[in-house]
Amino acid sequence: MDCKETEKKIPSFLRDELDGSKLEEFIDHVENCPECKEELSIQFLVTEGLERLERGNNFNLQRELFMKLEGAEHRINVHRMLWYTLLCMEAAVAAAIIIALCVVFRL
Repeated sequence: MDCKETEKKIPSFLRDELDGSKLEEFIDHVENCPECKEELSIQFLVTEGLERLERGNNFNLQRELFMKLEGAEHRINVHRMLWYTLLCMEAAVAAAIIIALCVVFRL
């Protein structure tokens, strides 16, 4: 994912609309690109800050952005773990089928 595409996805990220590989690509890019991370911070501060000011709430937006990024990374890790579990289960089923065929045909 390049900077232009990442910047277009910032509003979707802020609304929690990214998932799976799109979320992973977004987070990977933002974590490794200071310019995009700064743009994410600016957009987060503006959108959340204005909303909070309208409600009169106290807030620490930098901390909240950090927590949002951590939450996204957690969702990515859970997705990966589920994917690897599925792959392992498929491999186990395939091995069981091969063993069963070997037993049946005495190979």
